[in-house]
Amino acid sequence: MSPTVLTAGHVNWDVTLRVDRLPAADGEATIRSQRQSGGGSAANVAAALAGLEVDAELIGSVGDDDNGLLARRGLEETGVSLSGIQVVEGAETAVKYLLVDDEGAVSILGNDGVNEAVRPADIDGDRVRAADHVHLTSQRPETAARIASIAASADVTVSFDPGRRFGDRAYDETVAAADVLFVTKREAAALADAAAVDSEPTDRIVAVTSGGDGAEIRTPDGSYAHPGFDVDSVDTAGAGDSFAAGFLASRLEGASIEDALEYANACGALTASREGARSAPMATEVEQFLDGRAD
Repeated sequence: MSPTVLTAGHVNWDVTLRVDRLPAADGEATIRSQRQSGGGSAANVAAALAGLEVDAELIGSVGDDDNGLLARRGLEETGVSLSGIQVVEGAETAVKYLLVDDEGAVSILGNDGVNEAVRPADIDGDRVRAADHVHLTSQRPETAARIASIAASADVTVSFDPGRRFGDRAYDETVAAADVLFVTKREAAALADAAAVDSEPTDRIVAVTSGGDGAEIRTPDGSYAHPGFDVDSVDTAGAGDSFAAGFLASRLEGASIEDALEYANACGALTASREGARSAPMATEVEQFLDGRAD
């Protein structure tokens, strides 16, 4: 049987605008193309896990508008279980506008919508306890802490990706409960300054991503680095979510830290070479990519 991973956090609708450059203050850019798709870190990881042949479930919320319907339909098509999705009547689904330049760099604008309607009292403890692993992303801090607490009490491992806005929110309880932390280099530095993450962790795994320069995994037994893969970067949105999904899927199948790191970097690289945050590769594509690099 495939392992079951429960993700929790944002479910969004993304509007991706390809621009000739990211505009500076009082500047202007030309829109080259526009596309729309589902988004949100928790939803992206769930969809990526499903593509990697992992049973994926999702806790999150959307409005009962057209964007919410499209977001749910897209997730359902990937094979993600939607039984944990809360549909809020009369509310708008969160929409994120992603500006992507010719180098694949991304800036994001968004309205919060209703992607944080899930509160601690809404959490079904049995759903959390039934998972093999729980992956948390940006959401209400008290909700994330509640899910992490239930998982920890049931000996279910927990990973956490605090996201771009982590500095604005009190995620101390969730960080403390996480067995695996996914952060960028910038986030790792800020968390270290806040004494939330050690450069040499004693009780957890810390995955530090560096975009096209690969990633480093810090563990109590030492650190492992991988330089990443040389691909033509088209759109880096969602690459970090794909990395997290790849690492979790590989580890849940029993892979070593080093092999899981390589697999995760392959997932991130393939996603960055495509348009859209919801462009994670299938398991067969990752295997073919790695086999081709080994030749």
